[in-house]
Amino acid sequence: MIARAAIVLALLAGAGLYSARAASVEAVVPRAPLASLPLSLGEWRGREAAPLADDVLGQLGVDDYVNRQYARPGAPPVGIYVGYYASQRQGDTIHSPQNCLPGAGWVPIESAVTEIRAGDRRVPVNQFTIQKGRQRQVVLYWYHGRGRVTANEYANKALLMLDAARLHRTNGGLVRLITPVAASPDAARTEVANFATLLLARLDAHLP
Repeated sequence: MIARAAIVLALLAGAGLYSARAASVEAVVPRAPLASLPLSLGEWRGREAAPLADDVLGQLGVDDYVNRQYARPGAPPVGIYVGYYASQRQGDTIHSPQNCLPGAGWVPIESAVTEIRAGDRRVPVNQFTIQKGRQRQVVLYWYHGRGRVTANEYANKALLMLDAARLHRTNGGLVRLITPVAASPDAARTEVANFATLLLARLDAHLP
């Protein structure tokens, strides 16, 4: 009984210590604003899309975001949304696109986790083909921040708790790319993956 009581007390003490460290002051990390993300990425040229409505921004709770469309000659455009959260301690957490897209009338018809080149490594991202009527689009999205790129929503939340205690940081971002299916889904997937490789090379400065 004494041994069991000691174990329970140790677990409670450990949980209390974890909670105290996780609730400590958020570490501030330097970063470049998303507005300074280059409008030229390889052959791609970007332009600002319409700003998000105030009620949408209120639901998202982001501290910084960029909403753009990039295009290159002879290829369909790629729409990008990047949202950044300086802290996710007070309820402002990243919303999964899986929850938002069906609400806009888009139905996922294919889903997978694929890998994208990022310099000398490959990182996992979510890949969806979605459809509304006769329109189809390919979507890539991932969670980016605190030195990681993560595809899995639950793994991202677990790492968020770990980093809150270990690094005193809960900052992070969501990156979402969308392109219409023109010639074929495979061609659209290849095109958006190539663009994602260029974008990934630039994002660490904005999503540290």
